Amino acid sequence: MPWYAWLIMILALGSIVGSLMLLRDSARKLPLSEEQLKRIHARNAEQDAKDAKDH
Repeated sequence: MPWYAWLIMILALGSIVGSLMLLRDSARKLPLSEEQLKRIHARNAEQDAKDAKDH
């Protein structure tokens, strides 16, 4: 393979890895209150029960 093909591959991989690292660094947790967490857990349990009933 010619040298410029290797250069293009290295640049592409570097771009992918760099964007993934940027995405990881910019991700942050959502601050949820206890009330919101309780509602989310209740909704998840309700959906799990519904899915179990359907299958």
